[in-house]
Amino acid sequence: MLRLEKVHAFYGESHILHGVDLSVRRGEVIALLGRNGAGRTTTLRAILGLVGRRHGSIRIGGVEVSGLPPHRTARLGVGYCPEERGIFASLSCEENLLLPPSLDGGKGGLSLEEIYEMFPNLKERRTSPGMRLSGGEQQMLAVARILRTGARLLLLDEISEGLAPVIVQTLARTIHMLRERGYTIVMVEQNSRFAAPLADRFYLMEHGRIVEGFGADELHTKTEIMCSYLGI
Repeated sequence: MLRLEKVHAFYGESHILHGVDLSVRRGEVIALLGRNGAGRTTTLRAILGLVGRRHGSIRIGGVEVSGLPPHRTARLGVGYCPEERGIFASLSCEENLLLPPSLDGGKGGLSLEEIYEMFPNLKERRTSPGMRLSGGEQQMLAVARILRTGARLLLLDEISEGLAPVIVQTLARTIHMLRERGYTIVMVEQNSRFAAPLADRFYLMEHGRIVEGFGADELHTKTEIMCSYLGI
């Protein structure tokens, strides 16, 4: 579904990614772990072409996208949930949900009814302005918004950060449900406890490079190296 080979990325003269290699099979959940500044968010942004410049190979469903603008990459079925969420404060919760265009005429995306079943809080707050939603509600809205578009490859950046435990549990159940439905998910996380029961495979990043990759079945043997790279 997704493969990066020798990907380099830059912001101005700053060289952030240094030859990143990773692969994600269709229907997998991948956790990209590391400290702040390790290059995890830049990896997601490089996939979509939201960096200053990039080179190397990035393929989505076998299609080379390294030379494509972000909107054309998104139309291949990619949904990006940034750490800052990007909620429009002047629009209601439901208007935020309806704003992004569907990628396939509404055939593959979740309906409003399905989204409200998944996130009952959003149904209760559907007429509330975006700026009146709590941080947890805004995070649920940011995730729900890309599900409505029909995207099947989801790039999720630190969706558990700073949220109450009950909201984190709701998001964890959502990711589990999406995996059961065949979505492919790459999630950037610093919270290894959140990622551990959800991901099929893990990549550790440091200084813009992948330094370790392992499957969920190896997680119990990697505690020491994870602690050293995550600072926990």
